[in-house]
Amino acid sequence: MDEKDYMRRAIALAQQAGGFAAPNPLVGAVIVKDGRIIGEGFHRKCGEWHAERNAFASLTESAEGAALYVTLEPCCHYGKTPPCTEAIIQHRIAKVYIGSRDPNPLVSGKGVRMLREHGIEVQEDLLREECDAMNPVFFHYITHRMPYGVLKYAMTADGKIAAYTGASQWITGETARRHVQTLRSRYSAVLVGIGTVLADDPMLNCRLENAHQPLRIAADSHLRIPLDSKLCRTAKDFPTLIACIRADEEKRKKLEALGAEVLVCDEENGHVSLKALFRALAERQISSVMIEGGGVLSEAALRHHLVQHVYAYIAPKILGGKEAKTPVEGQGFDHPDNAALLTNRSITTLGNDILLEYDVIKPSADKTEKE
Repeated sequence: MDEKDYMRRAIALAQQAGGFAAPNPLVGAVIVKDGRIIGEGFHRKCGEWHAERNAFASLTESAEGAALYVTLEPCCHYGKTPPCTEAIIQHRIAKVYIGSRDPNPLVSGKGVRMLREHGIEVQEDLLREECDAMNPVFFHYITHRMPYGVLKYAMTADGKIAAYTGASQWITGETARRHVQTLRSRYSAVLVGIGTVLADDPMLNCRLENAHQPLRIAADSHLRIPLDSKLCRTAKDFPTLIACIRADEEKRKKLEALGAEVLVCDEENGHVSLKALFRALAERQISSVMIEGGGVLSEAALRHHLVQHVYAYIAPKILGGKEAKTPVEGQGFDHPDNAALLTNRSITTLGNDILLEYDVIKPSADKTEKE
């Protein structure tokens, strides 16, 4: 194995944490001595030991003189756990290979500087592109103090998410639907509008065994959610938040008795302000939100630049119908030049379906100011 192999091993370890690490980043670490891996670990869950300390805890022999491969710059400050630079110095590591640079002002460049001041050789940017690719959520959250927004939808080849009758189960096949479950395990929260709740009565939980369960959020401006909906009936089993603009006290008490939390948000045109909701979620350390419908909610999120990534599942079907629903509705953008612009990231075949992944191109400062 060479240097890149060891870093790729650290990347593979980091990815095992899934959504449990949030709002912290995914981080993996491998300790190598005389061409042998003598310790490895990853950050398993927010509040628990970081990757480096878990790697040290697994040592099979002394790490003195060894090399440490870590996917993100080691922390150098006290948070919920002691700084990892301290452990690296104490274990007399000779060289540290770092993948990503940490944008957190408490760490950025300071961890590297501290290690070098103690005579430890540091090589930065080893497989940086691959390491950075693991943590778009963390990088966005730490720099913007807003959740990383993801828009997910499944549609037919002619762009319909349901038939004109409203029937929507199922647009895609089992393989694609299973993939959606992996996404729910990865992101901190899943958000739908009240229209989706009333039409589909979704559960929105992750059905994978031992997986992270996202916070389930319904944007329900006037608290129309039925008390016998699946979200309400399972609110004591899975975290559930109902965002509204005004709360009828009797309905609120009933929802809270069922285990749901009711959050009153600022209003925008008679609806929950998505920007206000996202700010409130950031304050709760919700670092990512996956929007699963409906079309009006999706359009508002795009219009307010709250979406950074898109998952578009496309089924080999044609439904047709002038009144059949589409993934993004609302008023829409007034001209192609003003549309939400995307850049293609990947194309994946899932059974008979296709998954297109896009990053949303950040709008110019001038355009943002005008809006």
